[in-house]
Amino acid sequence: MDSGTGLLAAAAAVRRLRPDAELVLSSDPGSMPWGRFTPKEVAARALAVAEAAAAYRPDALIVACNTASVHALPALRARLEPGVPVIGTVPAIKPAAAGGGPVAIWATPATTGSPYQRALIREFAGGVDVTEVPCPGLADAVEHADHAAVDAAVAAAAARTPADVRAVVLGCTHYELVAERIRAAVRGNGAAPLALHGSAGAVAAQALRRIGAAPAPGAPGRGTVTVLLGGREDVLPATALTYDEGMLLQAVSPAH
Repeated sequence: MDSGTGLLAAAAAVRRLRPDAELVLSSDPGSMPWGRFTPKEVAARALAVAEAAAAYRPDALIVACNTASVHALPALRARLEPGVPVIGTVPAIKPAAAGGGPVAIWATPATTGSPYQRALIREFAGGVDVTEVPCPGLADAVEHADHAAVDAAVAAAAARTPADVRAVVLGCTHYELVAERIRAAVRGNGAAPLALHGSAGAVAAQALRRIGAAPAPGAPGRGTVTVLLGGREDVLPATALTYDEGMLLQAVSPAH
């Protein structure tokens, strides 16, 4: 679940690990971005999106959204667990800092400088030079597949990123869909070598661990995909199909 297409990265990661997985993708793009709402409002929207998915009796729920993970995870777990394990998304600050830095964390303006992010930096990046980089408009541009706006937002964030960074943490799930554009822009600052750290792979692996399902990239058969937009069955939006992750998910038959 996510506010919008940010869930594509985690869903595609699950698909690669388990081609036979039956996926339910639940979002509410009409209310996106959630960063403009109060924490209470975010929790209410996240619960609605999660409950729409929970009606399909999933084995686990991946909260593929940093904002929802920050503000709604306790409410989601209180509502759904223990029946449905809830796996949140945490910015990959720990593995990025393990490389020694300097590290930049690209995130939405609402997350940048937040107590939540600062706590993660203190816990996992002590002694490492970390720069928090706000990326206004980037998630919205990715959501609408406005590639000119994506390039402008990425360029603006790259200009605020120190030239000597060795790693960039993608602190919003939407950013993972344009990771290579981010890499090219930051590399243009003279930063090399550069590592990008998203959360999708780790979240997908954790979800499989929680339900006791081992990764099986060569599993026979193709799992289904059910798309929920605002709680109603639909198809992947055309904007989602402009990304490789969307095309991967579109390649399987829909569920009925």
